[in-house]
This record gives sequence, C-alpha cells and structure tokens, in this order.
Amino acid sequence: MMPDCLIVGGGAVGLALAYELSGRGVTVEVIDRGDMGREASWAGAGILPPANRATAVHPLDQLRALSHELHPKWAAELRERTGIDTGYRQCGGLYLARSAGEVASLVAFAEMLRELDIAIDRVPNDVLSNIEPGLKELAASGTLRAVYELPGEAQLRNPDHLRALVVACEQNGVSLRCQTELLEIELAGDQVAAVRTSHGRLQADRYCLASGAWTYALLKQLDIATGIMPIRGQMVMFKCDEPPFRRVLNEGPRYLVSRDDGRVLVGSTEEEVGFNKSNTPETVSELAGLAHQLVPALEGAQIERTWAGLRPGSFDGFPYLGAIPGVDNAFAAAGHFRSGLHMSPGTAVVMTQLMLGESPEIDFTPFRVGRG
Repeated sequence: MMPDCLIVGGGAVGLALAYELSGRGVTVEVIDRGDMGREASWAGAGILPPANRATAVHPLDQLRALSHELHPKWAAELRERTGIDTGYRQCGGLYLARSAGEVASLVAFAEMLRELDIAIDRVPNDVLSNIEPGLKELAASGTLRAVYELPGEAQLRNPDHLRALVVACEQNGVSLRCQTELLEIELAGDQVAAVRTSHGRLQADRYCLASGAWTYALLKQLDIATGIMPIRGQMVMFKCDEPPFRRVLNEGPRYLVSRDDGRVLVGSTEEEVGFNKSNTPETVSELAGLAHQLVPALEGAQIERTWAGLRPGSFDGFPYLGAIPGVDNAFAAAGHFRSGLHMSPGTAVVMTQLMLGESPEIDFTPFRVGRG
C-alpha cells in the first residue's frame, strides 16, 4: 500500500518527523542512502543548550525553545515505549574563557541569555574546584579569566536516542528502508509523482526531503537553490574508569562532554572539505591537547576512538523548513548545522502541523525553502 508520506533521510530530523507523523495516524516510509541515524546525527556530542519559550521572539529561538521543552518528554516517552535510555541528563554546562576575546564573548553571551530569562551565573575559581573537583588543576592554573555556569544545559547520547527512535517508529508501523538512495525525483505537473531509488520506484501522497548535507543535491533536481553545504566536524573519544567531570565544558566552539560510563567526547571542528569524513592527525592532536589542558587527568586516559561527521550548514545559519516552492506535495527539513539533533523534536512537531494542513505554531518565513 502506498504510504501517506515518504521521508528521504533517516537522521535525527527524518526519524523524529516519522515518529511524530506516525503518532498522528499517518502512514510513513523512510528511506536512507545508508543506515538509519548514521551520519551527522550519530556523530555529534548530543549537547542540548537551554531555552525559554516564554521570552523567545524570533522563530529560530522559538524552535529551540519548543525543542527544549520536548526533549525530556520524548526521552521519557521513548524509554517507556522501547526500554532504551537515551542518556538524556540535565547535567549543566560550564563556559570557559582563557583569553580577553573569549571573556568579551562570554559576557555578551551571558547578557543575551539573561535578557531571555535563562539562568546563567559567573563562577569564581575557588567555587569551580568545589563544584567540579576534576577541574581543580585548571582552576589553580591561573589561566582561566572567566567561567560561567549554565545549569539548564543538558545532554543525550546520540546513538541511543537514534536507536530508540528507530524502534519507536517501527512500533508505530513506519517502514524503514536502509541502503536505499534517491536517484531521481519524478514530477507530473506541479506534483512529485514518484521517486526512483537504488531499489526501485516509490510513491507516496506527500514527500519530505530531510537528508542533511545531501539535501542540496536533491533540491537542485527541483531547480531549488539552497545554501546547504557539508561542514566536517572531527571528534575524539577518551575512555576513563569513571567520569572525570559532570557538566559539559565549553570553550569557544570546542567542548568536552562526559558520559556516565566514563567516556569523554571532545570536539569539534568546522571544516569546508566537501563530503570528506576522514580524520586528520593534526586535528586529533589539537583536540586531545585541548582535553589535556582543561582536564589534566585525561593525559593518562586512552583515546578509544576518533570519527568525523558532516553537518548540514546553511549560508545564513537558519535551517530550510517548509513547502518546496512550485511542488504542491513536497517539503524539506534540512540545514540545521550543529543543531539538528537539538532542534529535531520541535522541527518534527511544526513540520507535522504544516504537512497535515494545520497552522504551525512557529512562523516559517525565515526558514523558507526558496530563499536561496
């Protein structure tokens, strides 16, 4: 039987959309050129910054805030339904500055959050060593110029979250087709009639392109130009006997995330290298060096694994969400850059509202697919 909706892309956004749609009684099929949840969604660290829906004005802030509200609810729901712990924890975050420029950026960041009524506090060095004993050497080193704590920051384990979504989608009757690449979009007038894939021709009433960095090429088939581009992010993972710290550590675009099992993720880079997902020795060494500087105890820890993912960047920092211009039954949800997993629940909810003909609770204008 032909499904109501065919989603192209089985990452965090595509799976979340499939989960939300199927929960509303929509029959859904998801295809992915590889395995479900194995690209950028899997590769990230699962950091979930806080937000405040009551004070969010811009649609992007509203999307973040909606997702912030949904993450703990989805984590509990997925665990109850699938038995899988997604690793969601409101662990808090520390934002560190070791240069004058970083201090200025942090002060501005803190002021922006306070205007949104999001809790953030400056932490004296002596207090830092008390709340995070694993950072005692860093606090005593004299290199820290400023530390701020963001108590509402949370994390989840990307692979476990994605695995739970896959199971929950299957429970909802979603058809998941791995190793199924979209080759051609067939049009009939102002509608998508079918898609030709590496495993045959597939049809649905509605289609949604949610293929991350690969969405650029798919939209190009429909003569839609976008600024979606692959941005490589490299990662290093240490294995410790026990967690050396609890909160997420942030310094500029870099971060350290400590998991409950003692693993520590260190990331990440932003590199325009096309679809090259390889690691480079120089970057691995740089990330490991950062980890050693911030948490000297990691000098004795083993690097268990390195990897890289391709984030779907956009020229203006906004995702592409909504109806595809000129095609009545096709939609897109891609280009979330570093926030795909973070904003996936909210994206799923508002895209479902749009695709079902309801009034979305967020204005799609800044995210319009035809903006270039």
